[in-house]
Amino acid sequence: MLLGVNIDHVATLRNARGGDEPSVIQAALICEQSGCDGITIHLREDRRHIKDSDVYSLIPILKTKLNLEMAATEEMQKIALEIKPHSCCIVPERRQEVTTEGGLEVASRLDDMKKFVEPLVDAGIKVSLFINPDEQQVVASAKTGAQFIEMHTGAYSNAFGTQSEEVEFKRLKVAAKMAQDLGLTVNAGHGLNYENVHRMHEIPNLYELNIGHSIISRAVFSGLSQAVVDMKNLIM
Repeated sequence: MLLGVNIDHVATLRNARGGDEPSVIQAALICEQSGCDGITIHLREDRRHIKDSDVYSLIPILKTKLNLEMAATEEMQKIALEIKPHSCCIVPERRQEVTTEGGLEVASRLDDMKKFVEPLVDAGIKVSLFINPDEQQVVASAKTGAQFIEMHTGAYSNAFGTQSEEVEFKRLKVAAKMAQDLGLTVNAGHGLNYENVHRMHEIPNLYELNIGHSIISRAVFSGLSQAVVDMKNLIM
């Protein structure tokens, strides 16, 4: 499996004081030099952490791929088509949420999602839809033209170590198989950490994990490079 490191929370810390430290750019380069396979950033509509300047600064300097998480809005589509990141992950977004709380609703918005995805794919951008491990959403995602889904692993992560763990893990495994049978490449992320990530090896042909909060949290104590290396070793 590949490892994408989400560096949003480096920006959260920077913005708490309104200055330039810690540097989002430096964080991305450290992650890259430490062996991650991609950098993920979420440019939210309210710009609460990642800023436009971060996005435009990272594009020319990264040697690895940039994965831009974004809402399905005209503004974000325009930015993506301008900068042409390696990939985009379309996520639901609500102003008051602390972090992304659930998967994208694709099934009831299929026509809209097709129209949103098409120009991104035509521009050569890999498109992923961040969805719950739900049959309806998987089937609908395959009809949009997107090449990837990213399964929301939050329910599994929250259930880890409880009686509900197996139920939530089975949902991920079934959804992944269904998506792969429909021709989609499957990524996963949200809430994964150094304790629960090992079970992702039990999902055949899982392509990439996008992990942020856990890595940045460990970096406070071990340093960012070591935190990336530790996670990379767990998922290889």
